Amino acid sequence: MGIPSEMRDVWVQRRAKFFIIPSPAEDQKKLRAQQSSQGIRAGLKAAAITGVFTAVPTLIAVRKVAWAKANLNHTAQALIISGASIAAYFITVDKTVLESARKNSRAQFDNKTA
Repeated sequence: MGIPSEMRDVWVQRRAKFFIIPSPAEDQKKLRAQQSSQGIRAGLKAAAITGVFTAVPTLIAVRKVAWAKANLNHTAQALIISGASIAAYFITVDKTVLESARKNSRAQFDNKTA
């Protein structure tokens, strides 16, 4: 099943011979993809940091505070930690996307007026 290695090698050699120039639209698509992935990376970083900073006090409270020991089972602990992480992720991604959109709209406005 699949493509034999000899055919694949021939196709790769043929493709390397052609000189392809990307269009400006492709360059813009690539730039937008990079910008959107920056928002996702920032969101993941914020979620990881928030997860650590909420996990430590939650787990300490469950061990030391009598009320938390009696009322917070494993599900409640997980909900506290994951809820904060999810909120941090979406807030950070939203801010990053809005900032990117603001920059793009300013750049387009500047190009039209110039």
